[in-house]
Amino acid sequence: MNEKLANPAPLGLMGFGMTTVLLNLHNSGFYAMDTMILAMGLAYGGLAQIIAGVMEFRKGNTFGTTAFCSYGLFWLSLVALHARVLSDSFLNVEIFSNASLAAYFFMWGLFTAVMFIGTLKANRALQFVFLSLAVLFFLLTIRYLTGSELIGTVAGYEGIICGLSAVYLALAEVLNETHGRIILPVGKVSK
Repeated sequence: MNEKLANPAPLGLMGFGMTTVLLNLHNSGFYAMDTMILAMGLAYGGLAQIIAGVMEFRKGNTFGTTAFCSYGLFWLSLVALHARVLSDSFLNVEIFSNASLAAYFFMWGLFTAVMFIGTLKANRALQFVFLSLAVLFFLLTIRYLTGSELIGTVAGYEGIICGLSAVYLALAEVLNETHGRIILPVGKVSK
């Protein structure tokens, strides 16, 4: 029996994209860090991406499984950091420092740069999402190494672009599949 499985990528991309835009509106200085961002990080950025990753596993897509599960867990860890789950009153450990956040974002940037290589046979929109995300992580690394609020603001605007590119790709995949033709182009790579 052949069963058609739904494409889980739009769910994961929307979870990533919308949460990234909202966090980076904060990084750009539009509003303070608050529970709205943390809730989105838990539910849509974290849980929805993990669900999409498990669905990609069912489809046999190693790249999708690795990307969505990893970035879903990234969001859960980032929320834990900002919610101060690991505060000294809880586990007798220090709250994060700028140096530890720089290392955190550097490792995510390195992971994303390698994952970008995996997109080179995919469409241009997906390539842009991963390249702009790698740039975002490296900008955040520099921001926490230097303490520069200007770099933090630049990272925020770059993150908004990154997040919107993921939202665009998610909507393109939904609309193109629903209509059976190109409604929103994604820049197909010739084989």
